[in-house]
Amino acid sequence: MKKLFILLLFIITVFSTFCSKAFAEDIFKITSANFDTSNSMMIISAQDNTLGQILPDVKIVTLENPKRAYFDINSAILTIPKQDWTFNSAGIKQVKISQFTTNPDVVRVVMYLDEDFSTSNIKFMKIKNNIILKFKNSICQNPYFQQTYRDEHASSSDFYEYMTIYTPIKKEITENNIVEQLQEAFNTTVQQVTSPDVEKMQLRLNTKYYIDRVTTKPNAVLINGFGSLTVEKPMILTNPTRIVFDMSNTLVAQNIRNKEFKINETESVKIGQFSVNKARIVITTPNVEKYIPIYANDNQSLLIANINSVIPSSLYSTSADMLTYNLEEINNQTDAMTLSFSHPVVHGFDRTNDEIIIYLYNVSRFNEETFKNTFAKSLFSKATISLMSGNGLKLTIPIDKDSLVNTYLGADGKALKISVKAPKKQIAPVTPIIKKPSGVKRVVIDAGHGGTDCGAIRNGINEKDITLDVSKRVEALLKKQGYQVTMTRTNDIYVSLADRVSISETNAPDIFVSIHVNSSTKPEITGIETHYYHQESLNLAQTVHSSLASKIQSNNRGLFKSKFYVINHTTAPAILIEIGFISNDNERAQLVSEKRKQDTAKAIVEGINNYFKQN
Repeated sequence: MKKLFILLLFIITVFSTFCSKAFAEDIFKITSANFDTSNSMMIISAQDNTLGQILPDVKIVTLENPKRAYFDINSAILTIPKQDWTFNSAGIKQVKISQFTTNPDVVRVVMYLDEDFSTSNIKFMKIKNNIILKFKNSICQNPYFQQTYRDEHASSSDFYEYMTIYTPIKKEITENNIVEQLQEAFNTTVQQVTSPDVEKMQLRLNTKYYIDRVTTKPNAVLINGFGSLTVEKPMILTNPTRIVFDMSNTLVAQNIRNKEFKINETESVKIGQFSVNKARIVITTPNVEKYIPIYANDNQSLLIANINSVIPSSLYSTSADMLTYNLEEINNQTDAMTLSFSHPVVHGFDRTNDEIIIYLYNVSRFNEETFKNTFAKSLFSKATISLMSGNGLKLTIPIDKDSLVNTYLGADGKALKISVKAPKKQIAPVTPIIKKPSGVKRVVIDAGHGGTDCGAIRNGINEKDITLDVSKRVEALLKKQGYQVTMTRTNDIYVSLADRVSISETNAPDIFVSIHVNSSTKPEITGIETHYYHQESLNLAQTVHSSLASKIQSNNRGLFKSKFYVINHTTAPAILIEIGFISNDNERAQLVSEKRKQDTAKAIVEGINNYFKQN
């Protein structure tokens, strides 16, 4: 009897141990939590392999007075300190994350909401080891398609938002507090504010896609991350020869920024955060025309590879057939081709001046007659499909020079959409066009105010004098680099806003840059900001502002879409830069110093150079 009891006790012990291990594997171990106001997302991340294949059962409970909602994550352990965030944005006012109970293990997320916010807007997703909560509808008209490629280097849909978050300081925590976590995730800076118990953070939020790993392979670079990736039209640079791929709305992990990775003995790659909302991948290689982007069927990773070294069979595990063909006439300039497949498609993309080439690596069958008939009367009328050696199809679409191309991948990887916007037909101009010297870029520099218009004044210092000084420095640097520069004023005279525009239109520049100094009734405000109005000016604004923000030690106030007269009425891409606040004593002293004026001029010129390298 005693032996039986011991045996039974042993079995129970073993069984209990087994159950403990089994249940431990099902625990959702939360290792980080971040909030992105640009895309209204909360990202709750788990330790690798703890999330499993099924999203935890999450139900939202709504409460009133004050209006709030919460949800519980069952079988979850919060391995970081409890979170308490307060926002100055609309919709979500405060978020608290804590270990609600420990037996059973439940993590509770409480959200304090504006009165008009509906919890029906909250959507749950799972990407890898992350629970994603979206708090508003996607800006995409059709959320099924995710943009994978675009010709444009700037778009109004780009995330470019500066927000402030205040979070209580928990003095007993020296590591892993929320400020440090967000600082690491978003490359932000922390500033002390009036209260010693509150930390203020300026967040630059742009997390449509997050790159966390770079792996080199023979003649290829693998980019891994999560989100939805978009690649822009590549640029080829010389001395040394290299090809540049920019990824919009993308954040690069700090540990891989600006590191060089060897591809082979003669080729290397470097990835960096080119601007607040753009990642830049630079491949140094003599074979620049051979490297193309190849998209995974879930649009979560990107292979940039030498087309001659690609082994198609290594890119996929399931073959697909092309099933349907659809033509969408968006307007009289733009057509879209949509192809659907039986299984998720793996595809490569190549863009030349006069054609688009799409390599459908795992697609083996299509109906040529249906394809031709569907697109016979469209911008795709000359498109052809041919078989590649081994397996796969090659789709070739001839296009006019200066066409705008965008591609999109379905959320399930089973549809591919190609949009082509033909260039506008040239109409004979009413007035003669000034012929520009070949290869020479024209820039108009507009020194704000002048003469009887002093601009902002503080302690006997006039805005007009600072803007003219900095503008002349910009002029000198640009001319030294071979630019043709026109100034709207070169001395202390009054020039009307209409005359400034007239000067620009007469000279037909490539860009127009107006330089001003800011002012405020609140003397504590400092910083630089850049204004644009027309959509075609956005890329110029982003590029120049990015250079200023990185070179000038002042508060980064971001971009603004503003209807200033000179940037609204000029034809060329036009921006207005506020280089600092004359109303702040410290910044005013800097603005009149030789160093700040020269640094500002250099930063503006560097931004202009970067803009023309992209365009």
